[in-house]
Amino acid sequence: MPPIFWTVILLVCSNVFMTFAWYAHLKNMSDKPWWLAAIASWGVALFEYMLQVPANRIGYTVLDLPKLKILQEAITLTVFVPFAIFYMGQPLKLDYLWAALCIMGAVFFIFRS
Repeated sequence: MPPIFWTVILLVCSNVFMTFAWYAHLKNMSDKPWWLAAIASWGVALFEYMLQVPANRIGYTVLDLPKLKILQEAITLTVFVPFAIFYMGQPLKLDYLWAALCIMGAVFFIFRS
């Protein structure tokens, strides 16, 4: 498989962990002290880093840094929107479409050369 494939797969998996580390405590640990939520989030974030670091190292062999970052941002939005809707119970908003179009614009401009 090409390096870009592994980069995308690892970044998607990394972003799932990252999103849970950053936001799941708002739903699951709202009755707990903030520092306990922070420790739990740190534990989840360890798995995120175990995927994100190799993803960036692999990706950097075929992409320059701006492309790697914009790719990661596009993946973040792709992971976050379903998480917000299905896990956190947030309403589906047209603003998600506009945000996605802005990110896709960034992807276009950074990858066009």
